[in-house]
Amino acid sequence: RGKSADGSWLWCTTDDSVYDAVKSMTQHNVGALVVVKPGQDKSIAGIVTERDYLRKIIVQGRSSKSTKVGDIMTEENQLITVKPDTRVLQAMQLMTEKRIRHIPVIDGTGMVGMVSIGDIVRAVVSEHREELNRLNAYIQGGY
Repeated sequence: RGKSADGSWLWCTTDDSVYDAVKSMTQHNVGALVVVKPGQDKSIAGIVTERDYLRKIIVQGRSSKSTKVGDIMTEENQLITVKPDTRVLQAMQLMTEKRIRHIPVIDGTGMVGMVSIGDIVRAVVSEHREELNRLNAYIQGGY
């Protein structure tokens, strides 16, 4: 059974096996999935990450096929989130302080996306590249 993409985020349910969730992450080349309650695809139950898989399945010798995502996910009440208007540097600082690599973006109506540390790095590099190009143009008399 496939998991659908809704905009910019992928999801699984609390009842899915960890194996299926990790398989979905691998197929989509992502490190985390939003977890929803079965039949409630707008109600976030939590997030499951590669780190959850390593720490709570592999290291503990548990079976990914018989363990449900709901048993290893970070639950919604413990989630660290940002809003759509959160500045990139604020998100980067939060992710660095909390030592997390994925952060859900939530507005007043619910989940609107997921940002990874890779997304943050790309945005910062892009910002600085534009600034460097402007400085080079200025130095070379391009203004």
